[in-house]
Amino acid sequence: MQKRLIVNHQLLEIMVMRLCHQLIENHGDFSDSVILGLQPRGKYVAQRIQRTLASILGKQVPTGLLDTTFHRDDFRRRDTPIAANATKIDFLVEGKKVILVDDVLYTGRSVRAALDAMIAYGRPASVELLVLVDRLYTRHLPIQPTYVGRQVNSLLSQRVLVEWKEQQAEEDAIWLVTKTDE
Repeated sequence: MQKRLIVNHQLLEIMVMRLCHQLIENHGDFSDSVILGLQPRGKYVAQRIQRTLASILGKQVPTGLLDTTFHRDDFRRRDTPIAANATKIDFLVEGKKVILVDDVLYTGRSVRAALDAMIAYGRPASVELLVLVDRLYTRHLPIQPTYVGRQVNSLLSQRVLVEWKEQQAEEDAIWLVTKTDE
């Protein structure tokens, strides 16, 4: 396995700050807006966005976690059952501007599943997508992010790995990982 650093912890901090300022430009004081982190990896991005927004705005932005496990189109195609993650939404989604948050946008299938899962909690006024990394040219569905930290050209044999201190990583970083035959 070969790992190439594409975003170090300093640049990742700057990206998160930039994304938060873009959100503030479009959502103001977040009185009609909420954030939903897609489980499992979007949770860390959403929590970081929430903390950064709180430090800028001086108030907490409603943030929840959304599990899409049973809404995925590949759920029944796996050899082994996958474990669901917790959904934690302590607010109404009905009529709100929802910002779905994930770490990497690849095929778009997770986002499609999130749209299905979210509807169980109400009908939002609008939905936007925030991702740290947009893997270009890999979409299976016509889904595009509203807010992007970094766009990356990658091969199908590669994957993007986002590491957070909260996950016991040495430091926050984004890597491009290539499988090798070794």
